[in-house]
Parts: sequence; C-alpha cells; structure tokens
Amino acid sequence: MRLICPTGRRVSAPFPYSVPAPVPLVAFARALAVAVASLGLVSLALAQASAAAPAVGAATVAATVAAPTPAANSAGAPALNAPAHPLDARLIEAREAQRKRDRARLVVLRDELLAGRHPLAIWADYWEIGLRLGEATQADLDAFYARWPGSYLEDRLRNDWLLELGSRRDWRGFAAEQPRFKLADDRQVDCYLQIVRHQAGEDVRAAARSLWLNQREPMGGCALMATTLFEARRLSSADAWAKARLSAEAGRRVLAREAVALIDERLVDKAGAPLNELWEQPQRYLQKKAEAGTRQGAELVVLALVRLATSDPQTAATLLDDRWQAALAPDAAAWTWAAIAKQAAWKLMPEADAWFQRALAVPQARDVDWSDETLAWRARVALRASDEGRWARVRSAIDAMSTTAQADPAWVYWKARALTALAAPGADGEGQRTGASVLFERIAGHYSFYGKLASEALGRTQPLPDRPVPLSADERRAAEQHPGLSRALAMLALGLRPEGVREWNYSVVGMTDRQLLAAAQRACDREVWDRCIHTSERTRAEVDVAQRFPMPFRADVLAAAQELGIDPANVYGLIRQESRFILDARSSVGASGLMQLMPATARWTARKLGLDFKPEQITDRQINLRLGVGYLKLVLDDVEGSLPMAAAAYNAGPSRLRRWRDGPPQEVAAWAEGIPFTETRDYVKKVLSNASYYGALLGGAQAVPLRSRLGPPIASRPPGATPENKDLP
Repeated sequence: MRLICPTGRRVSAPFPYSVPAPVPLVAFARALAVAVASLGLVSLALAQASAAAPAVGAATVAATVAAPTPAANSAGAPALNAPAHPLDARLIEAREAQRKRDRARLVVLRDELLAGRHPLAIWADYWEIGLRLGEATQADLDAFYARWPGSYLEDRLRNDWLLELGSRRDWRGFAAEQPRFKLADDRQVDCYLQIVRHQAGEDVRAAARSLWLNQREPMGGCALMATTLFEARRLSSADAWAKARLSAEAGRRVLAREAVALIDERLVDKAGAPLNELWEQPQRYLQKKAEAGTRQGAELVVLALVRLATSDPQTAATLLDDRWQAALAPDAAAWTWAAIAKQAAWKLMPEADAWFQRALAVPQARDVDWSDETLAWRARVALRASDEGRWARVRSAIDAMSTTAQADPAWVYWKARALTALAAPGADGEGQRTGASVLFERIAGHYSFYGKLASEALGRTQPLPDRPVPLSADERRAAEQHPGLSRALAMLALGLRPEGVREWNYSVVGMTDRQLLAAAQRACDREVWDRCIHTSERTRAEVDVAQRFPMPFRADVLAAAQELGIDPANVYGLIRQESRFILDARSSVGASGLMQLMPATARWTARKLGLDFKPEQITDRQINLRLGVGYLKLVLDDVEGSLPMAAAAYNAGPSRLRRWRDGPPQEVAAWAEGIPFTETRDYVKKVLSNASYYGALLGGAQAVPLRSRLGPPIASRPPGATPENKDLP
C-alpha cells in the first residue's frame, strides 16, 4: 500500500514483488515434487527431455507421481499431496549454487537433473551457462539453443549473450545473433544494435538519439553508442546538452556526467569541476561562478537553474527572471522556464501555470525541444486552473505532443473535453463538437478509466461485453500441455516468482485471443490470479470480464466489507491493484499480503480495531483482509467517504493526500490526472475503474457506470468539518 519501485528489467508484472523467504530444503523439495505433479508436468517433461536433453549419465531416473486433486488449500495454491520426486532437492540446490556462484557444484547438479529428465532441468542448464558466459563461445550457446529450442530460456540466454557480445565488441557475432532475439525488449541491446547498423553504413541518428534521450539508467552499451556516434558526428553537441538537461531534470547525475564529458572531459573530471559544483550547490554556482557568454557557459547555467528548481522552483524562477533570461538564447530561456514550471507542477505550486506561460512567451524562441513529459505537465497544470483560458492551454499542450503521446487515452479524452469546452454555441461550434465526439468514440470501447468516461461523455454507459463462447476441450488441452506455461506454474508454485512470471509472460506472446483465454483459465483454475488477470487482459476482440476481474475469497471479502459498511466492489477494486490476490505478496518497501499492509500500519490498525495481532500473521488471508479493510474504512472516514482520495492515501500515504487535496475544487478526473507521482496517478484511476467493474459483476448489472463512484469535486477540507485524523499512518 506504499509506493513501489519497479525492479527486474524483464519482469512485466504490474507490481514487483520480492521472492518470499527461502523455504527449508526438505519442505521446498517436497513442494516442488508435488507442484510438478499437480501441474501435470511429468509425462510431458519426460517426453520432451527424451528428445531434447543430452545423454549426460549412464542411467535415467523414472518418476512416478500421483494425479492431483482439484481442491485448493487455504493459501490459495493447488492442493499438494503427491510423493516427493527423488531429484527435487537437486533443483533447489542448483538454484542456491547459482546464487553462490559455485559452478563446480552446479555442474554436478545440472548433469544429474538432465540425466533424470527432470521437467525443470532447463533452468539448471541456464544457470550453469550463465556463470561462465564471460568465457563461453558461440558453439556453447548454439548447443544450449539446440537442447531447448523455442523455450523462454533460449531467448533469455540469447539476450544475455547479445549483451556479452556487445561488451566484447564482437560486432560480427552480434549482427548474426540479434535477428533471432524474439522479445527484442532490452534497451542496451538496442543501443549496441545502433552501433552495428552505423558500422554497416546506415543512418541511425534518429533512432540512436531517441534511445539515448529516453535512457533512464546508466548502461555501458548506450554510453558506448553515444560515444561512437558523437565521435562520428552523428550526434552533436546540442544532442549532448539536451541529454544533460533531461538528466539534470530527473536527478540522474551519472547520465548527465556521461553527456557533458562528451563535450569536454574537464567539465566533469574532478571534484571542483563545473558540473560537480553546480550539481552540489547550484545557487552558489549561479551567484559566484556562472557566466553565459559562451555556449558552454550558457548550458551550464541552464543545468544549474534546473538543479536549483528541483529543490526550490521559486528561487530558480526569480534568478532566471532577474538575471539569466537576458543572458541566455531565447530557446534556452524558454526551455528553462518550462523545466522550472514542471518542477513546480510536481510540487503543486500555483505558479506553475504562469511559468509555463512565460516559457511560451519568450521572444524569438522558435525551436524549443519540448518533451512529451513536459507537455503532459503543461496540460495537467492547465487542467488544475479555473480561468476561462485553461481549455485553450490544454488543447495547445496536447496538440504539441508527439503522435504517440496524443494517442494515449488520457490525452484523447482531455483533448475531446477541450474541444467541447471551446466550441462556440450553435452551428459555429458544430465542427468542434463533432471532432470531440470522434475522439470520445475512439476510446469509448476501452475497458479503462478514460474509456468509461468517454462513453459517459457521449451520453451512454459502457456496457459489459458478451461473454466469449466457452473454451472447447481441445483449447483447454492445448493450454494444459503448453510446456512454457507448465514450467512457469511450477516455478510460481515454489515461490520462484521472478522466474515463473518471466517464463509465463514469454509463453503468451503471440497467442490468439482464444489461446490467451485458455491460458488465463489455466492460471485461474490453479488460483494463480496475477497471471490469470495479466493474460486475460491481453485479449482484444474476445473479452471475458469475469476472468479479468475474478473474485477469489468472496465470502471473506464480503464479510469484511459488510462488517465495516464498505462497498465490497471498492475492496475488490483495491485488492486487484494492490496484490492481484497473491496472498504472500511482498513489495520492495515491505508491504505484505492481500491488501499490502506495511507492518507498522498493520500494528496500528490492529490496536484501533482491538485485535490481538502478531507480525507473522500479516499474510494470513483473513487477518490481512480484516486489517486492510479496517484501515481503508478509517481512511475513507477521514476523507469524507471519497474513494479517489482514499485510494491516493492508501497508496502514497495520508500526509501526501492532505497536500494534494489543498486548493480550490477540482473535478475528480482532472485531480487524479494531476497527482504528482506517476504510480499513484495510475493507481487511483485503476482502482476506480476496477471498482466499477466489480460493482457491475456483484450487482448483476449489464453496464459499468464510473462517474457515480467518483464523488464530488476534490477540495480542501471544508470549514467546520471533522478534524483530520493526523494519527493515520
């Protein structure tokens, strides 16, 4: 329930949970055997391994396991009641050997697992080659690919190998291997690819510049790409300064240093170098050392003003207005005003709108490189305004965005709203009203926050789609026999969540709607709710709303909600976004369980509710539900029953919500769009959208109204209202 930072470059789950604490070896081994049996893996894996695995031992170990029962235990996992496989413990030992980088032990374990035709032996094979990738040859990789063709780990290893080839500067090997990389979702590989294409004589400037400017973390491959193309004069000093500006805005010091070093290493090479000084003490640098008489000096002034704005936008704006605007080139001054305005927007400062307007009003500014993120904040700030000109500013900001950004449902919706507001009365405004209707229609079929709002703007309520034709026996069988899905479920059942999620996500790439529905149903049947939802959401033409919005633990959820007088649809909407119904989910900041409670919050809520609570109970389903619903009730009571504000407080904390609600009344959709934190902004919209679907499903309705859940405009606490509960953690 607190802000979560994504981890793991290849995990595409909507929330990054850490792997639960290791299970004791014997228990883990027994669970592995039973999970493999319950997922129906053994006969399939034996058949595959017989055809694919190398002969690494004189004997093979036969596996016999009992058929699973369909019942589920209280933890929401498949019933585990089969005897242990004699090699299960070896897989767990292999994982530990990989973590400890004990290659000698891992080789022994891998060979034993392969000889025994273990269904998850592919993972031991992958872990082993990963430990020696720095000394591996293409022949080693080709042998692995031949053993496990078409698997997720073939593609994952190819990704790893491409990074290794790039670090070796083996461009011929890279060029031969890269076209076979199926997912092609690694930014550093993309950077290496631009080097290869450049060496082949292609013009890669546009693609390379986009990759570089959008890079968020230091990556050796992208730094090498920038250096290579800068030296070849395919990237310019202007590009390097643009990269430095964006990095300074985001506080990415290493990336700013890399960019400035391309221009002049002396600007960054020691503690007293200009970049280091302006980064640490921007106001002092501006007052004592800055000068804008040269291009280099002017760019350093811009960086210092941006750095100052991250902590003190008002002082940065004052210095720009009083001294530096006249000294900077018009385009640089306009860009700096917008950068200061964006920092002010994040802090919800009322001056942000005026500063964006200052950026637009700089005389002779003609070629300002506005980013889509800056333009988005320009639009959000205008939405918060109350003057008559705000809708013109909203439309202007959206019209200046890239085609890709303008296609985002948020900006489709708000442009349509702007056109509606700007339309003249009568026939003169008919063209704009028609244009608005076209935009609303474009997203009205989306099963999302803005899709439902667009539908209601057209005067109708979004209907629930017809349920797809039931899956046939053949479709279900194909999903049950899919080797990648089977391996993924086995890993997930053992708590190896990152591995299982990645294999599952790879396995569903390229599936048809019917195949996705079957795969999702397999996950639902096993009560692996996050993969059920993730997979069902990938369908386009055939939408199973009940599958996308499952209701596990229904009796417990309804009882907890009824006890405290909360709409169960709101509880389900929140849980779906918090944990995807994973009982032992644990976020990177320590939130745990179904409703993602922080330990301190759980203890505080338990005291308020008069419950005897022990820390180890935090992932117990019924206790976590009771505490989570209890906390939600306390938050709702503190915000006059507003679900949008309660969701924001649940995710980011009540103290932040108090700052975000201050000010004149705003319609809920505009307020939600202006939440400073990207995660919380997305979270609030999804909780509200989720709750509307759950409300329809629980109530047996055929339509999904959203506005009725948004409530009244968001504003400061009214005079005479109940004092805020400042004890809320």
